[in-house]
Amino acid sequence: MLRMRKILTGCLMTFIVALLVPACHLDRPETSAAAMADTARFTNIQWLDSASRNYGTIPEGQKLDVSFRFRNTGSTPLVIGQVRPSCGCTIAEQPKAPISPGGEGQIRAVFNSQGHSGVNHKTLFVTANTRGTQNYSLQFVVEVEKRAS
Repeated sequence: MLRMRKILTGCLMTFIVALLVPACHLDRPETSAAAMADTARFTNIQWLDSASRNYGTIPEGQKLDVSFRFRNTGSTPLVIGQVRPSCGCTIAEQPKAPISPGGEGQIRAVFNSQGHSGVNHKTLFVTANTRGTQNYSLQFVVEVEKRAS
């Protein structure tokens, strides 16, 4: 009898959790997967900064903050689905929330120059729910001066 009660209690708890978990996501804005798949939600993006930037020269070991500003010029929320750097020395950050029509946002990244002396060409691969193309390449160049030994 006690064993049956434990089984029923466990089943009841599992059932309650199964009901509550989906409710936690009801207030979330549209998901990036849904926005990327539904062409009716596609919008337009205008890059406010050049998609290719030169940051000059920095000393080895310095972390370089990089950003690319954009504006949603369409009529539906702009969702940045993914920002993927071309190498592990760069860490990218993307907007978490959709950008409203007319709103602005930015793609940010930090390049760690330690061990990367010389000219560095880095790319951020961006996907967004935009008409025409959903893939963008944002590039930056920086020369890293080797630290004197």
